[in-house]
Amino acid sequence: MTTAKPVGECRDVYDFLDQVRLRPGMFVRGGSLLELQAMLYGYRVASEIHGPQAVLDFEHEGPFTEWLWPRLGRTYASPLGWAIEITKAAEASGRAGIDLFFDLLNEFKAERSAEAR
Repeated sequence: MTTAKPVGECRDVYDFLDQVRLRPGMFVRGGSLLELQAMLYGYRVASEIHGPQAVLDFEHEGPFTEWLWPRLGRTYASPLGWAIEITKAAEASGRAGIDLFFDLLNEFKAERSAEAR
């Protein structure tokens, strides 16, 4: 079970996202996936400047987004990006976008973990 900790103690982007999942209102105003996407972009930029190089899974053509498109019924990448597409899918199903994002992230991580074995 993940427990709340200071952001400075996060080991990587996934550890940070675990903190966001625990307290989304603290990190992401209004549960906006666009804000989360911008935050992850900022994380990547800061890691390029200060090192070490961050995981690029959430880039426009990164592993998460390539994995995501078929799950959202798309045959090609959306120019709008994952945040908008997940938000649209969540709205269509009556869910909060942030909840759908974390459900999808769980699936993505589980599949990657299985592939690594």
